Amino acid sequence: MSQQAQFKFRLYVAGDALNSAQARANLATLCRVHLAGRYQIDIVDVFKEPKRALADAIFMTPTLVKLAPLPERTLVGTLSQTQTVLQALGLVVSA
Repeated sequence: MSQQAQFKFRLYVAGDALNSAQARANLATLCRVHLAGRYQIDIVDVFKEPKRALADAIFMTPTLVKLAPLPERTLVGTLSQTQTVLQALGLVVSA
């Protein structure tokens, strides 16, 4: 059996704002269901780390960046439409 790719995500949020909380929950569910045991999520609160957000060119939250495997992909929003998110991240092939 071949080793499956490990996924690394960075989610930029704005504290406990509703959209940020929804994005955290939706990403956690998506990873648990579709990438079980093959993911790492780094949460960056732009209120606590504003310089990092600016250095990373993050101007809207919530923003998800898929860092690995390449290619890097960026999504903005609550990640509520699972199939769209999976396609945007390159995790499923459209029919």
